[in-house]
Amino acid sequence: MRDSLEKEIPYIHFKDVTFSYPGKKEKLISKCNFSIKKPGFWMVVGKNGSGKSTLLKLINGIIKPKNGVVYSNANIGMVFQNPDHQILMPNCRSELLININQNISDYKVAQRIEYVLDQVGLTGFEKKPVHTLSGGQKQRLTIACALISNRNFILLDEPTALLDKTSQLKVLKTIKDLTSDHIKPLSALWITHRYEELIYADAVAELKNGFLSSWNEPSKFQYN
Repeated sequence: MRDSLEKEIPYIHFKDVTFSYPGKKEKLISKCNFSIKKPGFWMVVGKNGSGKSTLLKLINGIIKPKNGVVYSNANIGMVFQNPDHQILMPNCRSELLININQNISDYKVAQRIEYVLDQVGLTGFEKKPVHTLSGGQKQRLTIACALISNRNFILLDEPTALLDKTSQLKVLKTIKDLTSDHIKPLSALWITHRYEELIYADAVAELKNGFLSSWNEPSKFQYN
């Protein structure tokens, strides 16, 4: 269902990236080097104020590095901590409609809506009012919006921080399933404070003192 750039393998590369906010001497990101070269479920951990959200903004092009290069060959979508800050429309169908970025027939629109809702475990939710959804269902709707707009690389900024355990696991499983689908390659970079979530990742890194550690398997990752 995804076409054009989304058929390619998404690729992100940081080379000696440094960033500090105006008026701040501290370098929040300092000579940061890393690559994500293949689809998968990537997680980054770090303390409050370590620059995790800043890292996502650099990847997404919202802010530019002071030095170094950010290279991206990906259609990037974003999922925020609070879905209520992201969802604009009154029901699931209308929210998905505003995220379709192609001129396609009504038949294909209906096909896509059905497809992405099924992908995130919300089959039959097309006419559901947003205010009746749980927090986890709203987060899965924001993921569906990224999929319907042909994103192949999703950035998730602590997406389970406001969710209960059941909803947390459903959102985690949704991303795990999407990134495990080898026919339609999808990458996800997930920022978290919850170390119990790391077992779902394909690779984990820690952001500390402006540096991102090397990627490790969850079983081999050690928090410093």
